[in-house]
Amino acid sequence: MSEFAVALVLSAAVLHATWNAIVKGTRARALVLAAVAGTHGTVGLLMLLWFELPQPASWPYIAASATTHYGYYYFLSLAYKWGDLSRVYPISRGIAPLLVSLGALIFAGEQLSALGWGGVALVSAGICLLAFFSKGPSVPDPRSTGAAVATGLIIASYSVIDGIGVRLSGSPFGYIGWLFFTEFLVTLFVLARLKPRFTPEVRATLRVGYLGGLCAVAAYALVIYANTLAPLGMVSALRESSVIIAALFGVVIFRERPWISRLAAAVTVGAGVLVLTLTR
Repeated sequence: MSEFAVALVLSAAVLHATWNAIVKGTRARALVLAAVAGTHGTVGLLMLLWFELPQPASWPYIAASATTHYGYYYFLSLAYKWGDLSRVYPISRGIAPLLVSLGALIFAGEQLSALGWGGVALVSAGICLLAFFSKGPSVPDPRSTGAAVATGLIIASYSVIDGIGVRLSGSPFGYIGWLFFTEFLVTLFVLARLKPRFTPEVRATLRVGYLGGLCAVAAYALVIYANTLAPLGMVSALRESSVIIAALFGVVIFRERPWISRLAAAVTVGAGVLVLTLTR
């Protein structure tokens, strides 16, 4: 893996952790997520004008993935409302590859190697440390753990759905474009529900959300490009360094405590995800 590819993937990891930190750092999370979704929708519209229409067989997967993404925004907002970035992000991002690996074992008969089971153990240990032993000055709201786990379940779900759907599409970027475009519904729903007055404060919040959306889109694009330069497994594994970066953001920017156990747990989750990714 070239140094350039490594730099691309690490940049993507920083950008992904950054947009999550933006969501965590604002009280108006619904508006920020509406702006993030609107940014995705705008990029999706541009992609529709450029790339071929996906094959009909992939449309049910686009619909299913879009529905799960709506749930992703909902539970992510709740998780950051109730919990810390350094707990929520590693739990939600760590549980997804764990569930995908176990699901492949149960439903597809894909056997895990001894190293793969080691990855399962590491991810499980890190998540348990964050969920049950990272207490800090105050006891974490248990709802944050539930919302983070639900977010991870949804990430695992749309990862499987998109993995199948994009293969049936005949036009991967057309598939992505339509998937992004459907996120406009999140923006419309939030605006219809909140009916915000576009005061200077609301406009400033939306600008922050657009910045978060650009970070999210750029992170996705960098990973896609890196996949053309390096093995997919290595790119995917290195991408999960965002777990550690988000934990660092949490303890440094938001002063989340205790910092030692949270960073240790995030490193454990990240190591487990790396092992799982490289052994699949």
